[in-house]
Amino acid sequence: MTDAIRHRGPDDCGFYSDGPMHLGHRRLSIIDLQSGHQPMSSEDGAISIVFNGEIFNHASLRTVLEAAGHSYATRCDTETILHAYEEYGVDCVNHFRGMFSFALWDRRARTLFCARDRLGIKPFYYFWDGRTFAFASEIKALLEHSGISARLNEAAIPEYLAFGYTSSETTLFEGIRKLMPGHHLILRPGEDGRPVIECTQYWDVPESAGHEDRDEQQWIDECRQRLEETVQMRLMSDVPLGVFLSGGVDSSAIAALMARMVSGPVSTFAVGYREGAYSELGYARKVAGWIGTNHHEVVVERDDFFNALPELVWHEDEPIAWPSSVSLYFVSRLAAQQVKVVLTGEGSDELFAGYARYRFFLRNRKWAAWYKMMPEGFRRAIQDRITSSAVLSASFRRKLQHTFLARGESLESLYLDNFCCAFSDQPGAYESYLRCWNKPGAECMSLLSRLLYADQKTYMVELLMKQDQMSMANSIESRVPFLDHPLVEFAARMPDRLKLRGGTGKYILKQAVKDLLPPEIIHRKKMGFPTPLRQWLLNPRSEALYAMLLDPQGVVSSFVDRVHLERLLERQRSGAEDATDRIWRLLNLQLWGDIFVLKTRDPKEGFVRAAAGS
Repeated sequence: MTDAIRHRGPDDCGFYSDGPMHLGHRRLSIIDLQSGHQPMSSEDGAISIVFNGEIFNHASLRTVLEAAGHSYATRCDTETILHAYEEYGVDCVNHFRGMFSFALWDRRARTLFCARDRLGIKPFYYFWDGRTFAFASEIKALLEHSGISARLNEAAIPEYLAFGYTSSETTLFEGIRKLMPGHHLILRPGEDGRPVIECTQYWDVPESAGHEDRDEQQWIDECRQRLEETVQMRLMSDVPLGVFLSGGVDSSAIAALMARMVSGPVSTFAVGYREGAYSELGYARKVAGWIGTNHHEVVVERDDFFNALPELVWHEDEPIAWPSSVSLYFVSRLAAQQVKVVLTGEGSDELFAGYARYRFFLRNRKWAAWYKMMPEGFRRAIQDRITSSAVLSASFRRKLQHTFLARGESLESLYLDNFCCAFSDQPGAYESYLRCWNKPGAECMSLLSRLLYADQKTYMVELLMKQDQMSMANSIESRVPFLDHPLVEFAARMPDRLKLRGGTGKYILKQAVKDLLPPEIIHRKKMGFPTPLRQWLLNPRSEALYAMLLDPQGVVSSFVDRVHLERLLERQRSGAEDATDRIWRLLNLQLWGDIFVLKTRDPKEGFVRAAAGS
């Protein structure tokens, strides 16, 4: 099992056994390189732990724990978890500030205590059938267990086809679950002697108040102070650090702050494409020059992209939700040549309303309330005209289809189907999202606060999995300063007007860092890590991909009508319809099935090489 995830920890490995309990660990050495071997045990051997991540406040916790009588043998944050558990029990997680997944065996109590960080930065997967419990940082390690097999969880297909991922505890593998962010799990003997599991949520994003009596500048000043603090904390390392730099305000602010806190130039890493309309390399270069970083770039070509895809599906364990994951892999590979830790700008958009879809939804919702006063027949005629008119251009029709003129006023129509889903109207697909949207107390929250909360609990968690798995595939650790939980709680308390003002998202962040960056970076239009996937799929060389999608033996054939799929591909080829998102979903599902379920594809074999060989 540990061999399957060697890429996550190539520096060391270790094992521990106590009767039916076995712990294994692969180490990526970041802190206390000599003394941080895991599994790590307490002084008396009563408690043992395997841990992935970083506790950024471990030094201050150490002072408190030593004052309480605990004795340290290392400088590792791993040891702080052990002593905090001895001192506080399961409540120890509430004292940690960081990113973590860990499993801690209490030999005296015969219990296994597992926990995952508040936002879900570090992964934790587990299998439980009432008799066997197994856990791992990646699903592929679980599949090495003799009692676990790779079986498709058909119930997860609707949500996958809609969103590209599953946002509940379920995965595409039958019987394999995720420990959700902000949760801990206890495996203990039950009253009849059989083991039982107790899963508990210990943290959640607080409800928005938005009524604190302070002026705008006070909010801005505190935002800057908190951002400086969280960046400083994430410089904790005994190995070289760098920054993923896109040239957007988020990563640029992180790089600029880091440059003020370290001696010597910061190493920055950027990725782009030959197709200039999709590349942010120019912006990244400008920021790098402005703050004086040691800058590095990689350009991803079409063949690089598709050749890597099978292996990256294997690394991600489930289908890849977004094409940008592939680009992230390449910039991680570039960074791994120089550093072991990178800081990234992930999470800012979900805290401060950076996505355009938020303002579009709120605007659509407002106008839809007025538009529904028009006669239903008139509204239906307008909708039909938008859908089928030969007078309107295809691009203009697509834009109109995103407005209230072509949609109902429900959340599902105006937001989910409009901006998030590739395949709409999948029965049961929206349940996880709607559970977050309708959380207790949601009726007292603003629409924007509800959107941000639901995205933080669903969409953002998958973004973090992409970040973790693509960086760890290259044996480097990524840290996300924006997701320091006190900063998240601060953002939740903030009034909407400081996040979304007019047509500007992340208003407060831009005000807080405007002295650090060029104005054209602060105010540039968000690109969102685009990929020229549609252009590449129109290339005749993509026929090998389409042929694979039509394979009658693949898992896609079980869920998609072949005639309908053939028509969809033909409309894509002819340019009559942009089905890129749907093709991407199906392509990844087919690859995932070939690799994990059917085992008919070697993930090391790329598409271009395979096509050349045939």
